[in-house]
This record gives sequence, structure tokens and C-alpha cells, in this order.
Amino acid sequence: MLYYAVVFFVIAIIAAVLGFGGIAAGAASIAQILFFIFIVLAVLALLGGFFRRK
Repeated sequence: MLYYAVVFFVIAIIAAVLGFGGIAAGAASIAQILFFIFIVLAVLALLGGFFRRK
């Protein structure tokens, strides 16, 4: 999931450089959503692993 967030971030940067503001904003929004989903899942996995080992 982090891979897709980075891909959309790169697409947003390229679109912004080329002047496609709408596409850049959309790709940046998708990248931000995917990144936060990744963070939540990573924290849940860490907590699950921590409590499973006890």
C-alpha cells in the first residue's frame, strides 16, 4: 500500500510540473489517503504483534 502511495505522489509531482493542476490535486489526495491507511494498518499490526507475544 505504501508503494501505491508513493506512485500516486510521483504522479502528482509530475502532473504539477507539467501544469495539470487538477490531476495533480487528485493524485495527491489519493496518495494522502493511501498513506494514512498504511499508517493505521502498520500501527494495528505492531500492536497485534506486541499483544500476541505476551
